[in-house]
Amino acid sequence: MTEKIGLIGLGAMGLGMAQSLRRKGYSVHVCDVRTEAAQAFAAVGGVACATPAAVAEHCEIVVSVVVNAAQTEQLLFGENGAAAAMRRGSVFVMCSTVDPNWSIAMEKRLADMGLLYIDAPISGGAAKAASGEMTMMSAGSPAAYAKAGAALDAMAAKVYKLGDAAGPGSKVKIINQLLAGVHIAAAAEAMALGLREGVAADALYEVITHSAGNSWMFENRMAHVLAGDYTPLSAVDIFVKDLGLVLDTARASKFPLPLSATAHQMFMQASSAGHGREDDSAVIKIFPGIDLPAAK
Repeated sequence: MTEKIGLIGLGAMGLGMAQSLRRKGYSVHVCDVRTEAAQAFAAVGGVACATPAAVAEHCEIVVSVVVNAAQTEQLLFGENGAAAAMRRGSVFVMCSTVDPNWSIAMEKRLADMGLLYIDAPISGGAAKAASGEMTMMSAGSPAAYAKAGAALDAMAAKVYKLGDAAGPGSKVKIINQLLAGVHIAAAAEAMALGLREGVAADALYEVITHSAGNSWMFENRMAHVLAGDYTPLSAVDIFVKDLGLVLDTARASKFPLPLSATAHQMFMQASSAGHGREDDSAVIKIFPGIDLPAAK
């Protein structure tokens, strides 16, 4: 019998993860607030469900790939939520970037209902999610891994097991987001300076991507700027949220993060200027006096 697995949230990452699971032979039951997204996945071999509860009724492993903690709580405990419909011993896999303390508390809340939990934030982008090559930073009990471990391996090339209880996965993801946000902000600043100084954008990109100053974020995100394409793969507002979580985590232990704070303000400025739903590379639009490449 084909093993059933549920996935809630068919955004850029979630859709790719659902495709990876289906490729590995799982019967993938999906749900999304956009009904058309679930129906489109059903048209290529998945199973569309109208509510999180309907997913949970069919599946002993439910993977959540939504934006934040509030959306996760809603899909679990809101109207037609998954938690009440999950059978005891089922596993909830939480893939969002959240406050580590929230994740720790959620593990306990679900344990009180007889449910297992894996704290499993993800990284790698839409392309790696679709190819099954993304990274998962996970933490959970041995019992949870015993039940869901194969499914995690089907979705990610690297599944890091960072602890036997929730928390470490989200803490490592927070640190990853610190670097990602700072690198995007720095890449935008560098490209903006080049444009201001009259350097040809294509030439600057070519040189930097073959020099010591390069970063994965410069190479990836400044390609969006060169194309004049700010279609959101990861939006400005995602880094408003994620760098906010970084700063909240550090503030609790009175730990200084000057670069993170500056990058957060840059994303905040871009969002307040109306670019919040654009690709996070749109943070370059905060710099005055530059002519950005037009859409190709």
